[in-house]
Amino acid sequence: MLTLRLKLQQVLARPAFEKFILTLIALNAVTLGMETSNAIMAQTGNLLLYVDKIILAVFVLELVARMVADFRGFWKDPWRIFDFVIVSIALIPASGALAVLRAFRILRVLRLVSSVQAMRRVVSGLLSALPGMGSILLLLGLIFYVFAVISTKLFAASFPEWFGSIGESSYTLFQIMTLESWSMGIVRPVMAEFPYAWMLFVPFIIATAFTVLNLFIGVIVDAMQSEHAIEAHAERDAMKHETGLILKEVRELRAELALMKAKTPAG
Repeated sequence: MLTLRLKLQQVLARPAFEKFILTLIALNAVTLGMETSNAIMAQTGNLLLYVDKIILAVFVLELVARMVADFRGFWKDPWRIFDFVIVSIALIPASGALAVLRAFRILRVLRLVSSVQAMRRVVSGLLSALPGMGSILLLLGLIFYVFAVISTKLFAASFPEWFGSIGESSYTLFQIMTLESWSMGIVRPVMAEFPYAWMLFVPFIIATAFTVLNLFIGVIVDAMQSEHAIEAHAERDAMKHETGLILKEVRELRAELALMKAKTPAG
């Protein structure tokens, strides 16, 4: 059993195996996209479904091999758990009431996130930015609530479809924040009846689209830089450790050579 684990660890650690899995993930993404075409399915539907089953079987075998190679380590790695969940969703029978789950097979493409180091770094940075983004979301929600109450009280009677309730006002303000048809579609019609309405909407846009949303970018960029700094520090520590081991071996070799010279008779 120990020999099998060692062999599996060697195979799974090979760059060629990682490239093979990445190729299958990309191929699976293409086949799943082709399955959305009725014309393609009419011609090669059976072949695509057969290829899909083969790729899924390979993914299952890969996960089983990783579990056998290092069962405890598998469940300690969040990225392996992510792969396990994605593949498990694809294994759920998609028939009858569960037929809608067939659409979720495309989630297997997300395995690229766990397989590509650059993508993993980005996701790790985003996750580390969540606490800071939470406080910004609270601030944004507070701003939305204040402006939604004000706009509802001011414009509900004249524009009930946009500002008839706090919920409708919040959605309208969200559209204004995204700057999608905010001027000609919403603000100017309101200003035609309330000329000073710009005094409400302009500060709202400045406070949200130009300020709070940029705080999101700042928090994410800072988290990405911190993640990169942590990774660079870990790499430097690893190099330092390897260098220390090499220097130790060199010293031991020098000591052995010196000892051999001391034992060798002169002349």
